[in-house]
Amino acid sequence: MEIFVQQLFNGLTIGSVYSMVALGLTLVYGILHIPNFAHGALYMMGGYITLTMMTKLGFHYWLAIFVSVLAVGFIGVLMERFVFNLLRDAPPIHDKIAAIGILLFLEAFAQFVWGADYQTMPTPYGQVVNLFGLTFTLQRILIIVSAIIVMILLYLFLKKTFTGATIIAMAQNREGANLVGINTNKVAMLTFMISGGLAALAASLAAPINLVFPGMGHLVILKAFVIIILGGMGSIPGAIIGGYILGFSESLGATYISNDYKDLIAFILLVLILTVKPTGLFAKGGH
Repeated sequence: MEIFVQQLFNGLTIGSVYSMVALGLTLVYGILHIPNFAHGALYMMGGYITLTMMTKLGFHYWLAIFVSVLAVGFIGVLMERFVFNLLRDAPPIHDKIAAIGILLFLEAFAQFVWGADYQTMPTPYGQVVNLFGLTFTLQRILIIVSAIIVMILLYLFLKKTFTGATIIAMAQNREGANLVGINTNKVAMLTFMISGGLAALAASLAAPINLVFPGMGHLVILKAFVIIILGGMGSIPGAIIGGYILGFSESLGATYISNDYKDLIAFILLVLILTVKPTGLFAKGGH
């Protein structure tokens, strides 16, 4: 039972990271209908910027995360303005090709600036807490609490503010939103900024228990796409719940089946759930 509860906690930690990454990805897809394959590179850049702020400039962990969120959010805005906005009327395949190009460019840039070596991010929350025979680290608790706070704030922003209402309106109908006076360009930039910020936050929180390296976003973004397909493309509740489903499945699967196959669990789940519900768990309609 102790092992089971421990793995549930680990699954909650992993699921929190997946959910934050998937939230940013599903926002961009749900509002702008762009499958942003470069989202994993934004995740990677977030980890590197936080690490650099801490080790080179001596910033405190939270200040470094704040700078990273702003910087990666700004990179997201640049991507939207200089790439995706220009391709708005192009065939859909062009968005995908452009996103892969951005992914390769950012990874090459990271390798040029920081090198290809694996790096460890320090954290002021490395203490271990023992409770009822279970072992927790403060960093993992921090990941879970931060993810819950971010999700609540994002929900309140989308549902309770005028700016959030414009984002929802644009998700429903971009042309209609433009006709009623919503500045769709600003909403698109804001969406990419939030998406990039979420990726940077997820990477900054997860990096101290993992490692920072140029390819750190590969597996994360693959699983984030699995999550948004599981939850229903463009569904925010689906991204959150799908992230936790995958986190628990991986953690328990690694313990009771085999750690060698834990990365396959995401794709097995995808096949099983789409067999039962092809549009995803929370899709409002098929696309």
